[in-house]
Amino acid sequence: MFPFEIDEASDVPLWVQLRNRIAYLINDGYFKPGDKLPTVRGLASEISINYNTVNKAYLSLVSDGYLESTRGRGVFVTDMAAQEGGEGRAEVEAVLDECIASCREMGMDYDDIEHAMSRKIKRLKHEEARERGEVAARIIDFEKSAARTAKEA
Repeated sequence: MFPFEIDEASDVPLWVQLRNRIAYLINDGYFKPGDKLPTVRGLASEISINYNTVNKAYLSLVSDGYLESTRGRGVFVTDMAAQEGGEGRAEVEAVLDECIASCREMGMDYDDIEHAMSRKIKRLKHEEARERGEVAARIIDFEKSAARTAKEA
């Protein structure tokens, strides 16, 4: 039995739920490099979801390097640690994928997500530098500052 349950209360699309679950199972070691996954049709039947939903999840995982599909042989788990030169890389990718999917659900486009993430990282770097006593000033977000100035005018 494939370990997956649909979260009916979630706003996350079903194919993303499945994709994230498979990525988690790979990162967690449930599926090992070289393991053969169920066929698209087989998994769709087993967990009672549409064939196209499973196919979309598999295609996304192939695109991200988690899976390798060989015509006539099936879908296999890739050895991401060997491919990317380090353990944990796949886990980072899965976390980032979840974060991006959540932001997209909130209506953000990729540029907005990139900008928000960049601002957040700058703030965190600044806070760490301030804690080390290397910086005494604050980061000024010029976009917000310009918006405030425009409102006041």
